[in-house]
Amino acid sequence: MIQSPILVAGVDEVGRGPLAGPVCAAAVILDPARPIAGLADSKKLSAARRERLDGQIREQSLAWAIAWSSVEEIDRINILQASLLAMQRAVAALGVRPGRVLVDGNRCPDFGCAAEAIVGGDGSVASIAAASIIAKVARDAEMLRLALEYPDYGFARHKGYPTAEHLSALRRLGPCPLHRRSFGPVRELIEAKSTRE
Repeated sequence: MIQSPILVAGVDEVGRGPLAGPVCAAAVILDPARPIAGLADSKKLSAARRERLDGQIREQSLAWAIAWSSVEEIDRINILQASLLAMQRAVAALGVRPGRVLVDGNRCPDFGCAAEAIVGGDGSVASIAAASIIAKVARDAEMLRLALEYPDYGFARHKGYPTAEHLSALRRLGPCPLHRRSFGPVRELIEAKSTRE
């Protein structure tokens, strides 16, 4: 009897470091018959290159899925647990069930199948690199959309990361509903304001 190969999903998340916005995770099962050239850690690719690869990944993969954890979930269960939850949701949303999951980082949530965490996996495992790319493109697009709702914070430029521009806007305007109140700079600002009042 011929055994079909085990389907392997690569998983990565984007958005653990920002002070604002949701965290995004993606899961990708690449098609060995349709390899994609140029896959790499999304942080090492230009935005234009990521956009091109994003289209290829979505078109040529056997399956892909994107999932989120909200700002409210991040504040309630912490950023690590919210990231793991988004990863679980991404794998659960795949159109086909993988037999094995490879995750970028040093820990895995329970996917209900074999799983392995690989430190630096987004730079060494093609399916994880693919997941990092589509997660990054999706989160950047979401922050551009949210920037229209909250135009004074500069989200279109810094995507919620703690740049000097973002910290300055935060001090000037205070947090908006997109800000993670459990994160130090945001929490300290809220605490300082309540002390003054």
